Amino acid sequence: MSALTPARLLRDSSVSALAAGLVTVLVGFASSAVIVFQAARQVGADQAQTSSWILALGVGMGLTCIGLSLRYRMPVVTAWSTPAAAMLAATTTALPLSDAIGAFVVCAALIAVAGFSGVFEKMLSRIPLPLAAGMLAGVLLRFGLDTFVAVRTQPLLVLAMLASYLLMRRLWPRYSVIATLLVGIAVAAGGGLLHLDSVVLTPTRPVWVTPTFSFAALLGIALPMFVVTMASQNVPGVAVIRASGYHMPVSPLIGWTGALNVVLAPFGAFSLNLAAITAAICMGPEAHPDPQRRYMAAVWAGVIYLVVGLFGATVVTLLAAFPRELVMAMAGIALLGALGSNLSGALKDHGSREAALLSFLITASGLSVHGIGAAFWGLLGGGVALLVLRPRKTG
Repeated sequence: MSALTPARLLRDSSVSALAAGLVTVLVGFASSAVIVFQAARQVGADQAQTSSWILALGVGMGLTCIGLSLRYRMPVVTAWSTPAAAMLAATTTALPLSDAIGAFVVCAALIAVAGFSGVFEKMLSRIPLPLAAGMLAGVLLRFGLDTFVAVRTQPLLVLAMLASYLLMRRLWPRYSVIATLLVGIAVAAGGGLLHLDSVVLTPTRPVWVTPTFSFAALLGIALPMFVVTMASQNVPGVAVIRASGYHMPVSPLIGWTGALNVVLAPFGAFSLNLAAITAAICMGPEAHPDPQRRYMAAVWAGVIYLVVGLFGATVVTLLAAFPRELVMAMAGIALLGALGSNLSGALKDHGSREAALLSFLITASGLSVHGIGAAFWGLLGGGVALLVLRPRKTG
């Protein structure tokens, strides 16, 4: 592997990689930023502390995206744990904010240990690729369907975006995603759907909260957050990497997200993990035709995440100014290629086809049990089906 130089980075970068990084951040923030704000309020964070949460998460995602992608020369995309945020937003325990911060530190430390020890990777090596592809296709299906759900309320906006995507896929495939986004913004602006009057550029300041540790926070926040983050986030995150054809060491990826999370937890970074949905955007052909140059899409995503963190409150307000249908359509269109390739990978092998199909259906159903999301249950159900349907040995 040749050394990374500024000239090499410039050569490997492209407009399509920048566009993929931008869409990654757009989808990541627009889809669940509100849940993070709800979670912060629920555990007692004030407005300054809530902004600090966005700063810490943005810095954490930015540094891991950039550092790990450059280290392994492959697209590594990280995210906050949306299930963990949802769990916090629904918590009814009246614990001090410092106890919640202490729980974040414990959860992050557990993730680091699970990663660096290699325990998590050994478990994942037993997951067959067709099941992983079926699971990921099930995760992505909702985003594809939401594109057409959005047609009901904003038909002109969404159909214009679909038309521009198809036209650009025919003429200039590498720029289809960025062209679709620009067309969507233009149509939304022309229709008076953008509300930019309330957007004010304001930098975010970090707010330190000294962590305290309690048995109630350990059982009520730290351990459940660790389980849902590993099962609902890191499992599909690794599945995306493998289903996209990349072979990178999982243990240090998980380990470093946990280690950096320990440092940033007192500022509000509740849980960092490998991304699944947004990672598929950076790992698809829309990011770059050459898989070996797609790492720059993740690097650009990291740079934008850092900017988002520094101006967290402002950027969230800006994203809120976009109509919901634009975000829904943009996510679905950007993930079309990933959905198609994973459906193909899930159904290609006749011997595992039914098990992969069950994995796809369970995941697509949105099943959630005890706070653990459908991705985990999809893999589990597909695995059980694969064992039951395995041909008997004769002789």
